[in-house]
Amino acid sequence: MLHPRPLPATLGEAFTREEALEAGATDRRLRAADLERPYRGVRQRVGTDATEDDTSPKSGWEQERAARAAVLRRVRAYALVMEPHAFFIGRTAAVIHGCQVANTGPLDVGVLAPHRAPRHRDIRGFQLTSRLGTVVEASGFRVTDVPTTWATLARDLPLRRLIEVGDALVRIPRDERGQPRPEAQLASPTALRHAADLSRRRGAPKLREAIEFIRVGSASPLETDVRLDAELAGLPEPELDVDIHDREGRRIGITELVYRQQKVVVEIEGDQHRVDENQWNRDIEKYNAYTAEGWEVVRLTREHIVGEHPTAVATVRAALRRRGWRG
Repeated sequence: MLHPRPLPATLGEAFTREEALEAGATDRRLRAADLERPYRGVRQRVGTDATEDDTSPKSGWEQERAARAAVLRRVRAYALVMEPHAFFIGRTAAVIHGCQVANTGPLDVGVLAPHRAPRHRDIRGFQLTSRLGTVVEASGFRVTDVPTTWATLARDLPLRRLIEVGDALVRIPRDERGQPRPEAQLASPTALRHAADLSRRRGAPKLREAIEFIRVGSASPLETDVRLDAELAGLPEPELDVDIHDREGRRIGITELVYRQQKVVVEIEGDQHRVDENQWNRDIEKYNAYTAEGWEVVRLTREHIVGEHPTAVATVRAALRRRGWRG
């Protein structure tokens, strides 16, 4: 079986037909089976992402990373032929901004009026007024800014997912030493509220309801789920992303949800806590230090929170009651 001759080294993962011809490729080479034609005038190498050929079991984090890579692969191809006035919006923009939002269907592409929304089998087109959309550049692509992106998700996401995404956007990341990095916050609660309050936006009532539940401090959708479920069940609202110190004032850990009055901390155990030996050892040392300082540690996994029979709320409630909370 003959293999196609190598493509010119100057061509990347995706390229236009014109770019390939100028680089020395032939039309016959561009019809070879190792190239896809996702959009008219575009060629893309087949199986560029290693994740596409990897059938080994994946953790939740690995699945999310693979899903984002697949969307960005499609984005890179369409960006080659996207009109200069067009931009990514909605679910696609959310993926570009780093949000955990599924986009397995068409890419979401917007334009500002009076331009007409694009039409293509793999594109869902939108037309916005300039008052409802701010366009920026992120990761080399034209996209709606973060608050606008969050607001445009209301047409696709249920209320809880809007809250989870909102929590992720207003979170203040920490560096490798555990120090907060407010400059890395993607959006402020005020900015999201402004986007939600814009009149005549589709899904505005849902957005205004969601903004009342968004909090700074949740590092994952599971943390948001625990907080929302606990509050719906009548438990007190916890503090989020809290530094825990010993009697001498030294920080002994950072915890996701904290009930300070009852001295109860809630830890969400993700896949990395299970498979990373160093992380596992650090966790054990942290929990031992918490116990020595009089804290009760509640450890929860995905199964406890969103499994077939969730027990997270009952477990947290029992810990609070052991520590004197009467509700």
